[in-house]
Amino acid sequence: MIEVEQEARKRVERALIVGVGPSGEDAGRTHAHLDELTELLNNLDIAVVGRCVVKLKGQPHAQYYVGTGKAEEIAAQLEELEADVLVFDMEITPTQQRNWSRLCRKVCVIDRQEVILDIFADRANTREAVLQVELARWRYQLPRLAGAWSHFSRQRGGAVNAKGEGESQIELDRRQIKMRISRLEGELSEVRKQRSTGRKQRERHDVPHGAIVGYTNAGKSSLLKLLSGREVMAEDKLFATLDPMTRRVVLPDKQTVLLTDTVGFVRKLPHDLVEAFKSTLEEAVLADFLILVLDLSSAEIDEHWDTTLSVLKELGADTDKILVVFNKVDRPHDELARIRARSLFANGYFISAATGEGIDELLRAISAVAGEHASVITLCIPPERGDMTALAYRKTTVLSSKYDDNGNTVLTISANAFYREKFKDFQVEQR
Repeated sequence: MIEVEQEARKRVERALIVGVGPSGEDAGRTHAHLDELTELLNNLDIAVVGRCVVKLKGQPHAQYYVGTGKAEEIAAQLEELEADVLVFDMEITPTQQRNWSRLCRKVCVIDRQEVILDIFADRANTREAVLQVELARWRYQLPRLAGAWSHFSRQRGGAVNAKGEGESQIELDRRQIKMRISRLEGELSEVRKQRSTGRKQRERHDVPHGAIVGYTNAGKSSLLKLLSGREVMAEDKLFATLDPMTRRVVLPDKQTVLLTDTVGFVRKLPHDLVEAFKSTLEEAVLADFLILVLDLSSAEIDEHWDTTLSVLKELGADTDKILVVFNKVDRPHDELARIRARSLFANGYFISAATGEGIDELLRAISAVAGEHASVITLCIPPERGDMTALAYRKTTVLSSKYDDNGNTVLTISANAFYREKFKDFQVEQR
């Protein structure tokens, strides 16, 4: 039944969207949230044909979230616009969703959380992402089963030797979904073990690892593509990539770092989705440093900052090790945008991942952070081991070079633990 409803939902084309804000709040904030909801729906090929902003006095109403009179106005507007889906920017309860469905006569009624789940389902490619999305979807659907079977008989006939009426269809569904959730959690646990193995491999090499984080569509993937010089999926749309992608980056001073592009954040990110994607987002938690990318051309940059930091703190990431990057300086923006950006973070880096502007300064900052994982050592390499001298110049930062009386090459280098191990037979003991 649920699968049938989800297939039907994919065929909806015209949406009326509803945003609710406190009576004392500026309506501009609510409209900004609806602008983002519009973009989210556009990613599902659903056109927004109308919007409604409601000022709510006091607490949300139990029946419709908004008052009965306003609910009837919205239902009339829905019919007038001939919209086939009603979308709320806030999360509504299963009971409220059923009440709206009855009021709007078979029109599909969903909330922002379900929109985000649908987008994630469309974009998931790897086994891990598919499992995570499915887990979040079933957790979301479980409390909403009561309305899914409202037009069927709620009880099956009793079986021979059974006591009382047969088990209800909804109870069967709930039990099956709980079993499915349990199985998905087990499969994801195995995926986490595999990811843990990969992390241990990185730790053995002691290569500094950074995670690129930020609001969705801020340019994280474009930045990784520019820094690594390798192809990375980068599109101008929300949640263009869900799966973490790691690339090796060789810095100008010959240091090597690993950078991982993580899934983008968004306002009101469903809690279950945060939980389901923790194995993906924990790349940010376990990283040695973070590169937080913000869209300088966005009028909502301050809220994007707050959203990103709140999610990072929820995940337990170390927000003290952050390089803040203001991207898209090549796009038209109000000069006040830089002032606002400086007020958010005085030591931020202004770049364009599209043109390369400001990248040199950012690379120097990454080198400084990565250098905290390196140590300075002195090597004495004999003439016949020119291969090791070449390796030092190629993979480490050579601080000084000279020859001793025996023709050996004496190098002072800055190297991480992996390359210090490589050169251990040539290392000169410091006195």
